[in-house]
Amino acid sequence: MGKRSVQEINASSMADIAFLLLIFFLVTTTMSVDKGLSRRLPPPLPPDQKEKLKDLEVKERNIFVVLINSKNQVLAQGQYIQVEELREKVKEFIKNEANDPNLPELSEVEVEIDGRIEKVMTTDAHIVSLQNDRGTTYQKYIEVQNELVAAYNEVRDEYSRQRFGVSYNELTEDRQGAIQKIYPQKISEAEPKNYGGNK
Repeated sequence: MGKRSVQEINASSMADIAFLLLIFFLVTTTMSVDKGLSRRLPPPLPPDQKEKLKDLEVKERNIFVVLINSKNQVLAQGQYIQVEELREKVKEFIKNEANDPNLPELSEVEVEIDGRIEKVMTTDAHIVSLQNDRGTTYQKYIEVQNELVAAYNEVRDEYSRQRFGVSYNELTEDRQGAIQKIYPQKISEAEPKNYGGNK
C-alpha cells in the first residue's frame, strides 16, 4: 500500500485573519483612563499686583501646614497624625469659632445673600499649605487631598444647614456662591522636595 500524500494547509490567508482580529479587538476594547484632580488655576496676576504681593506677609497663625514625608506619614502643624484625623483639624482651623489667637484671624466680609448685603465674620485670610516629599506615594497624596477638600465641603454644608436648613448641594447657585465667599477653598501646593522620613 502506498503512502498517501498529505495536502499542505494554505496559510496565506492566516495573516489576513490575524490582522482583522487585531483590528476588531482594538476597535471594540475600551481603555481605562486615569482621572486627575479637578483644579481650576487662578488667572495670571497683572504686573502691578505682583509688586504688591512681594510686600504682603502672611501671618503665621493664618497658615495650616500639612506635610507628607517619604514614609507617607502626615504631619499637621508639626504633629504626626493619621489621615483620618486631618479633616477635623482643618475644619477647626477654617472656622475658628472661638476666635482662638492660635487659629486664623477673623475678619468682616460683605456677602450678598438673597439680594441683601450682609456682614459675616470669617477667616478668609487663611491658607492650607500642602507639601509633600518626592518619595510620597500618589495614593497617600490623593488621600490627603481628599481629606482637605472634604473639610471645606463639610464646613460649607454645616453652614448651609445652620443658615438655610438644607444641605449645600440643595442651595441655589447664588447662595452657594455666597457660602464660597464666606469659606473660600484655599489649598496651596508647594513643589515636592526631599524632606525624608523623620519618624
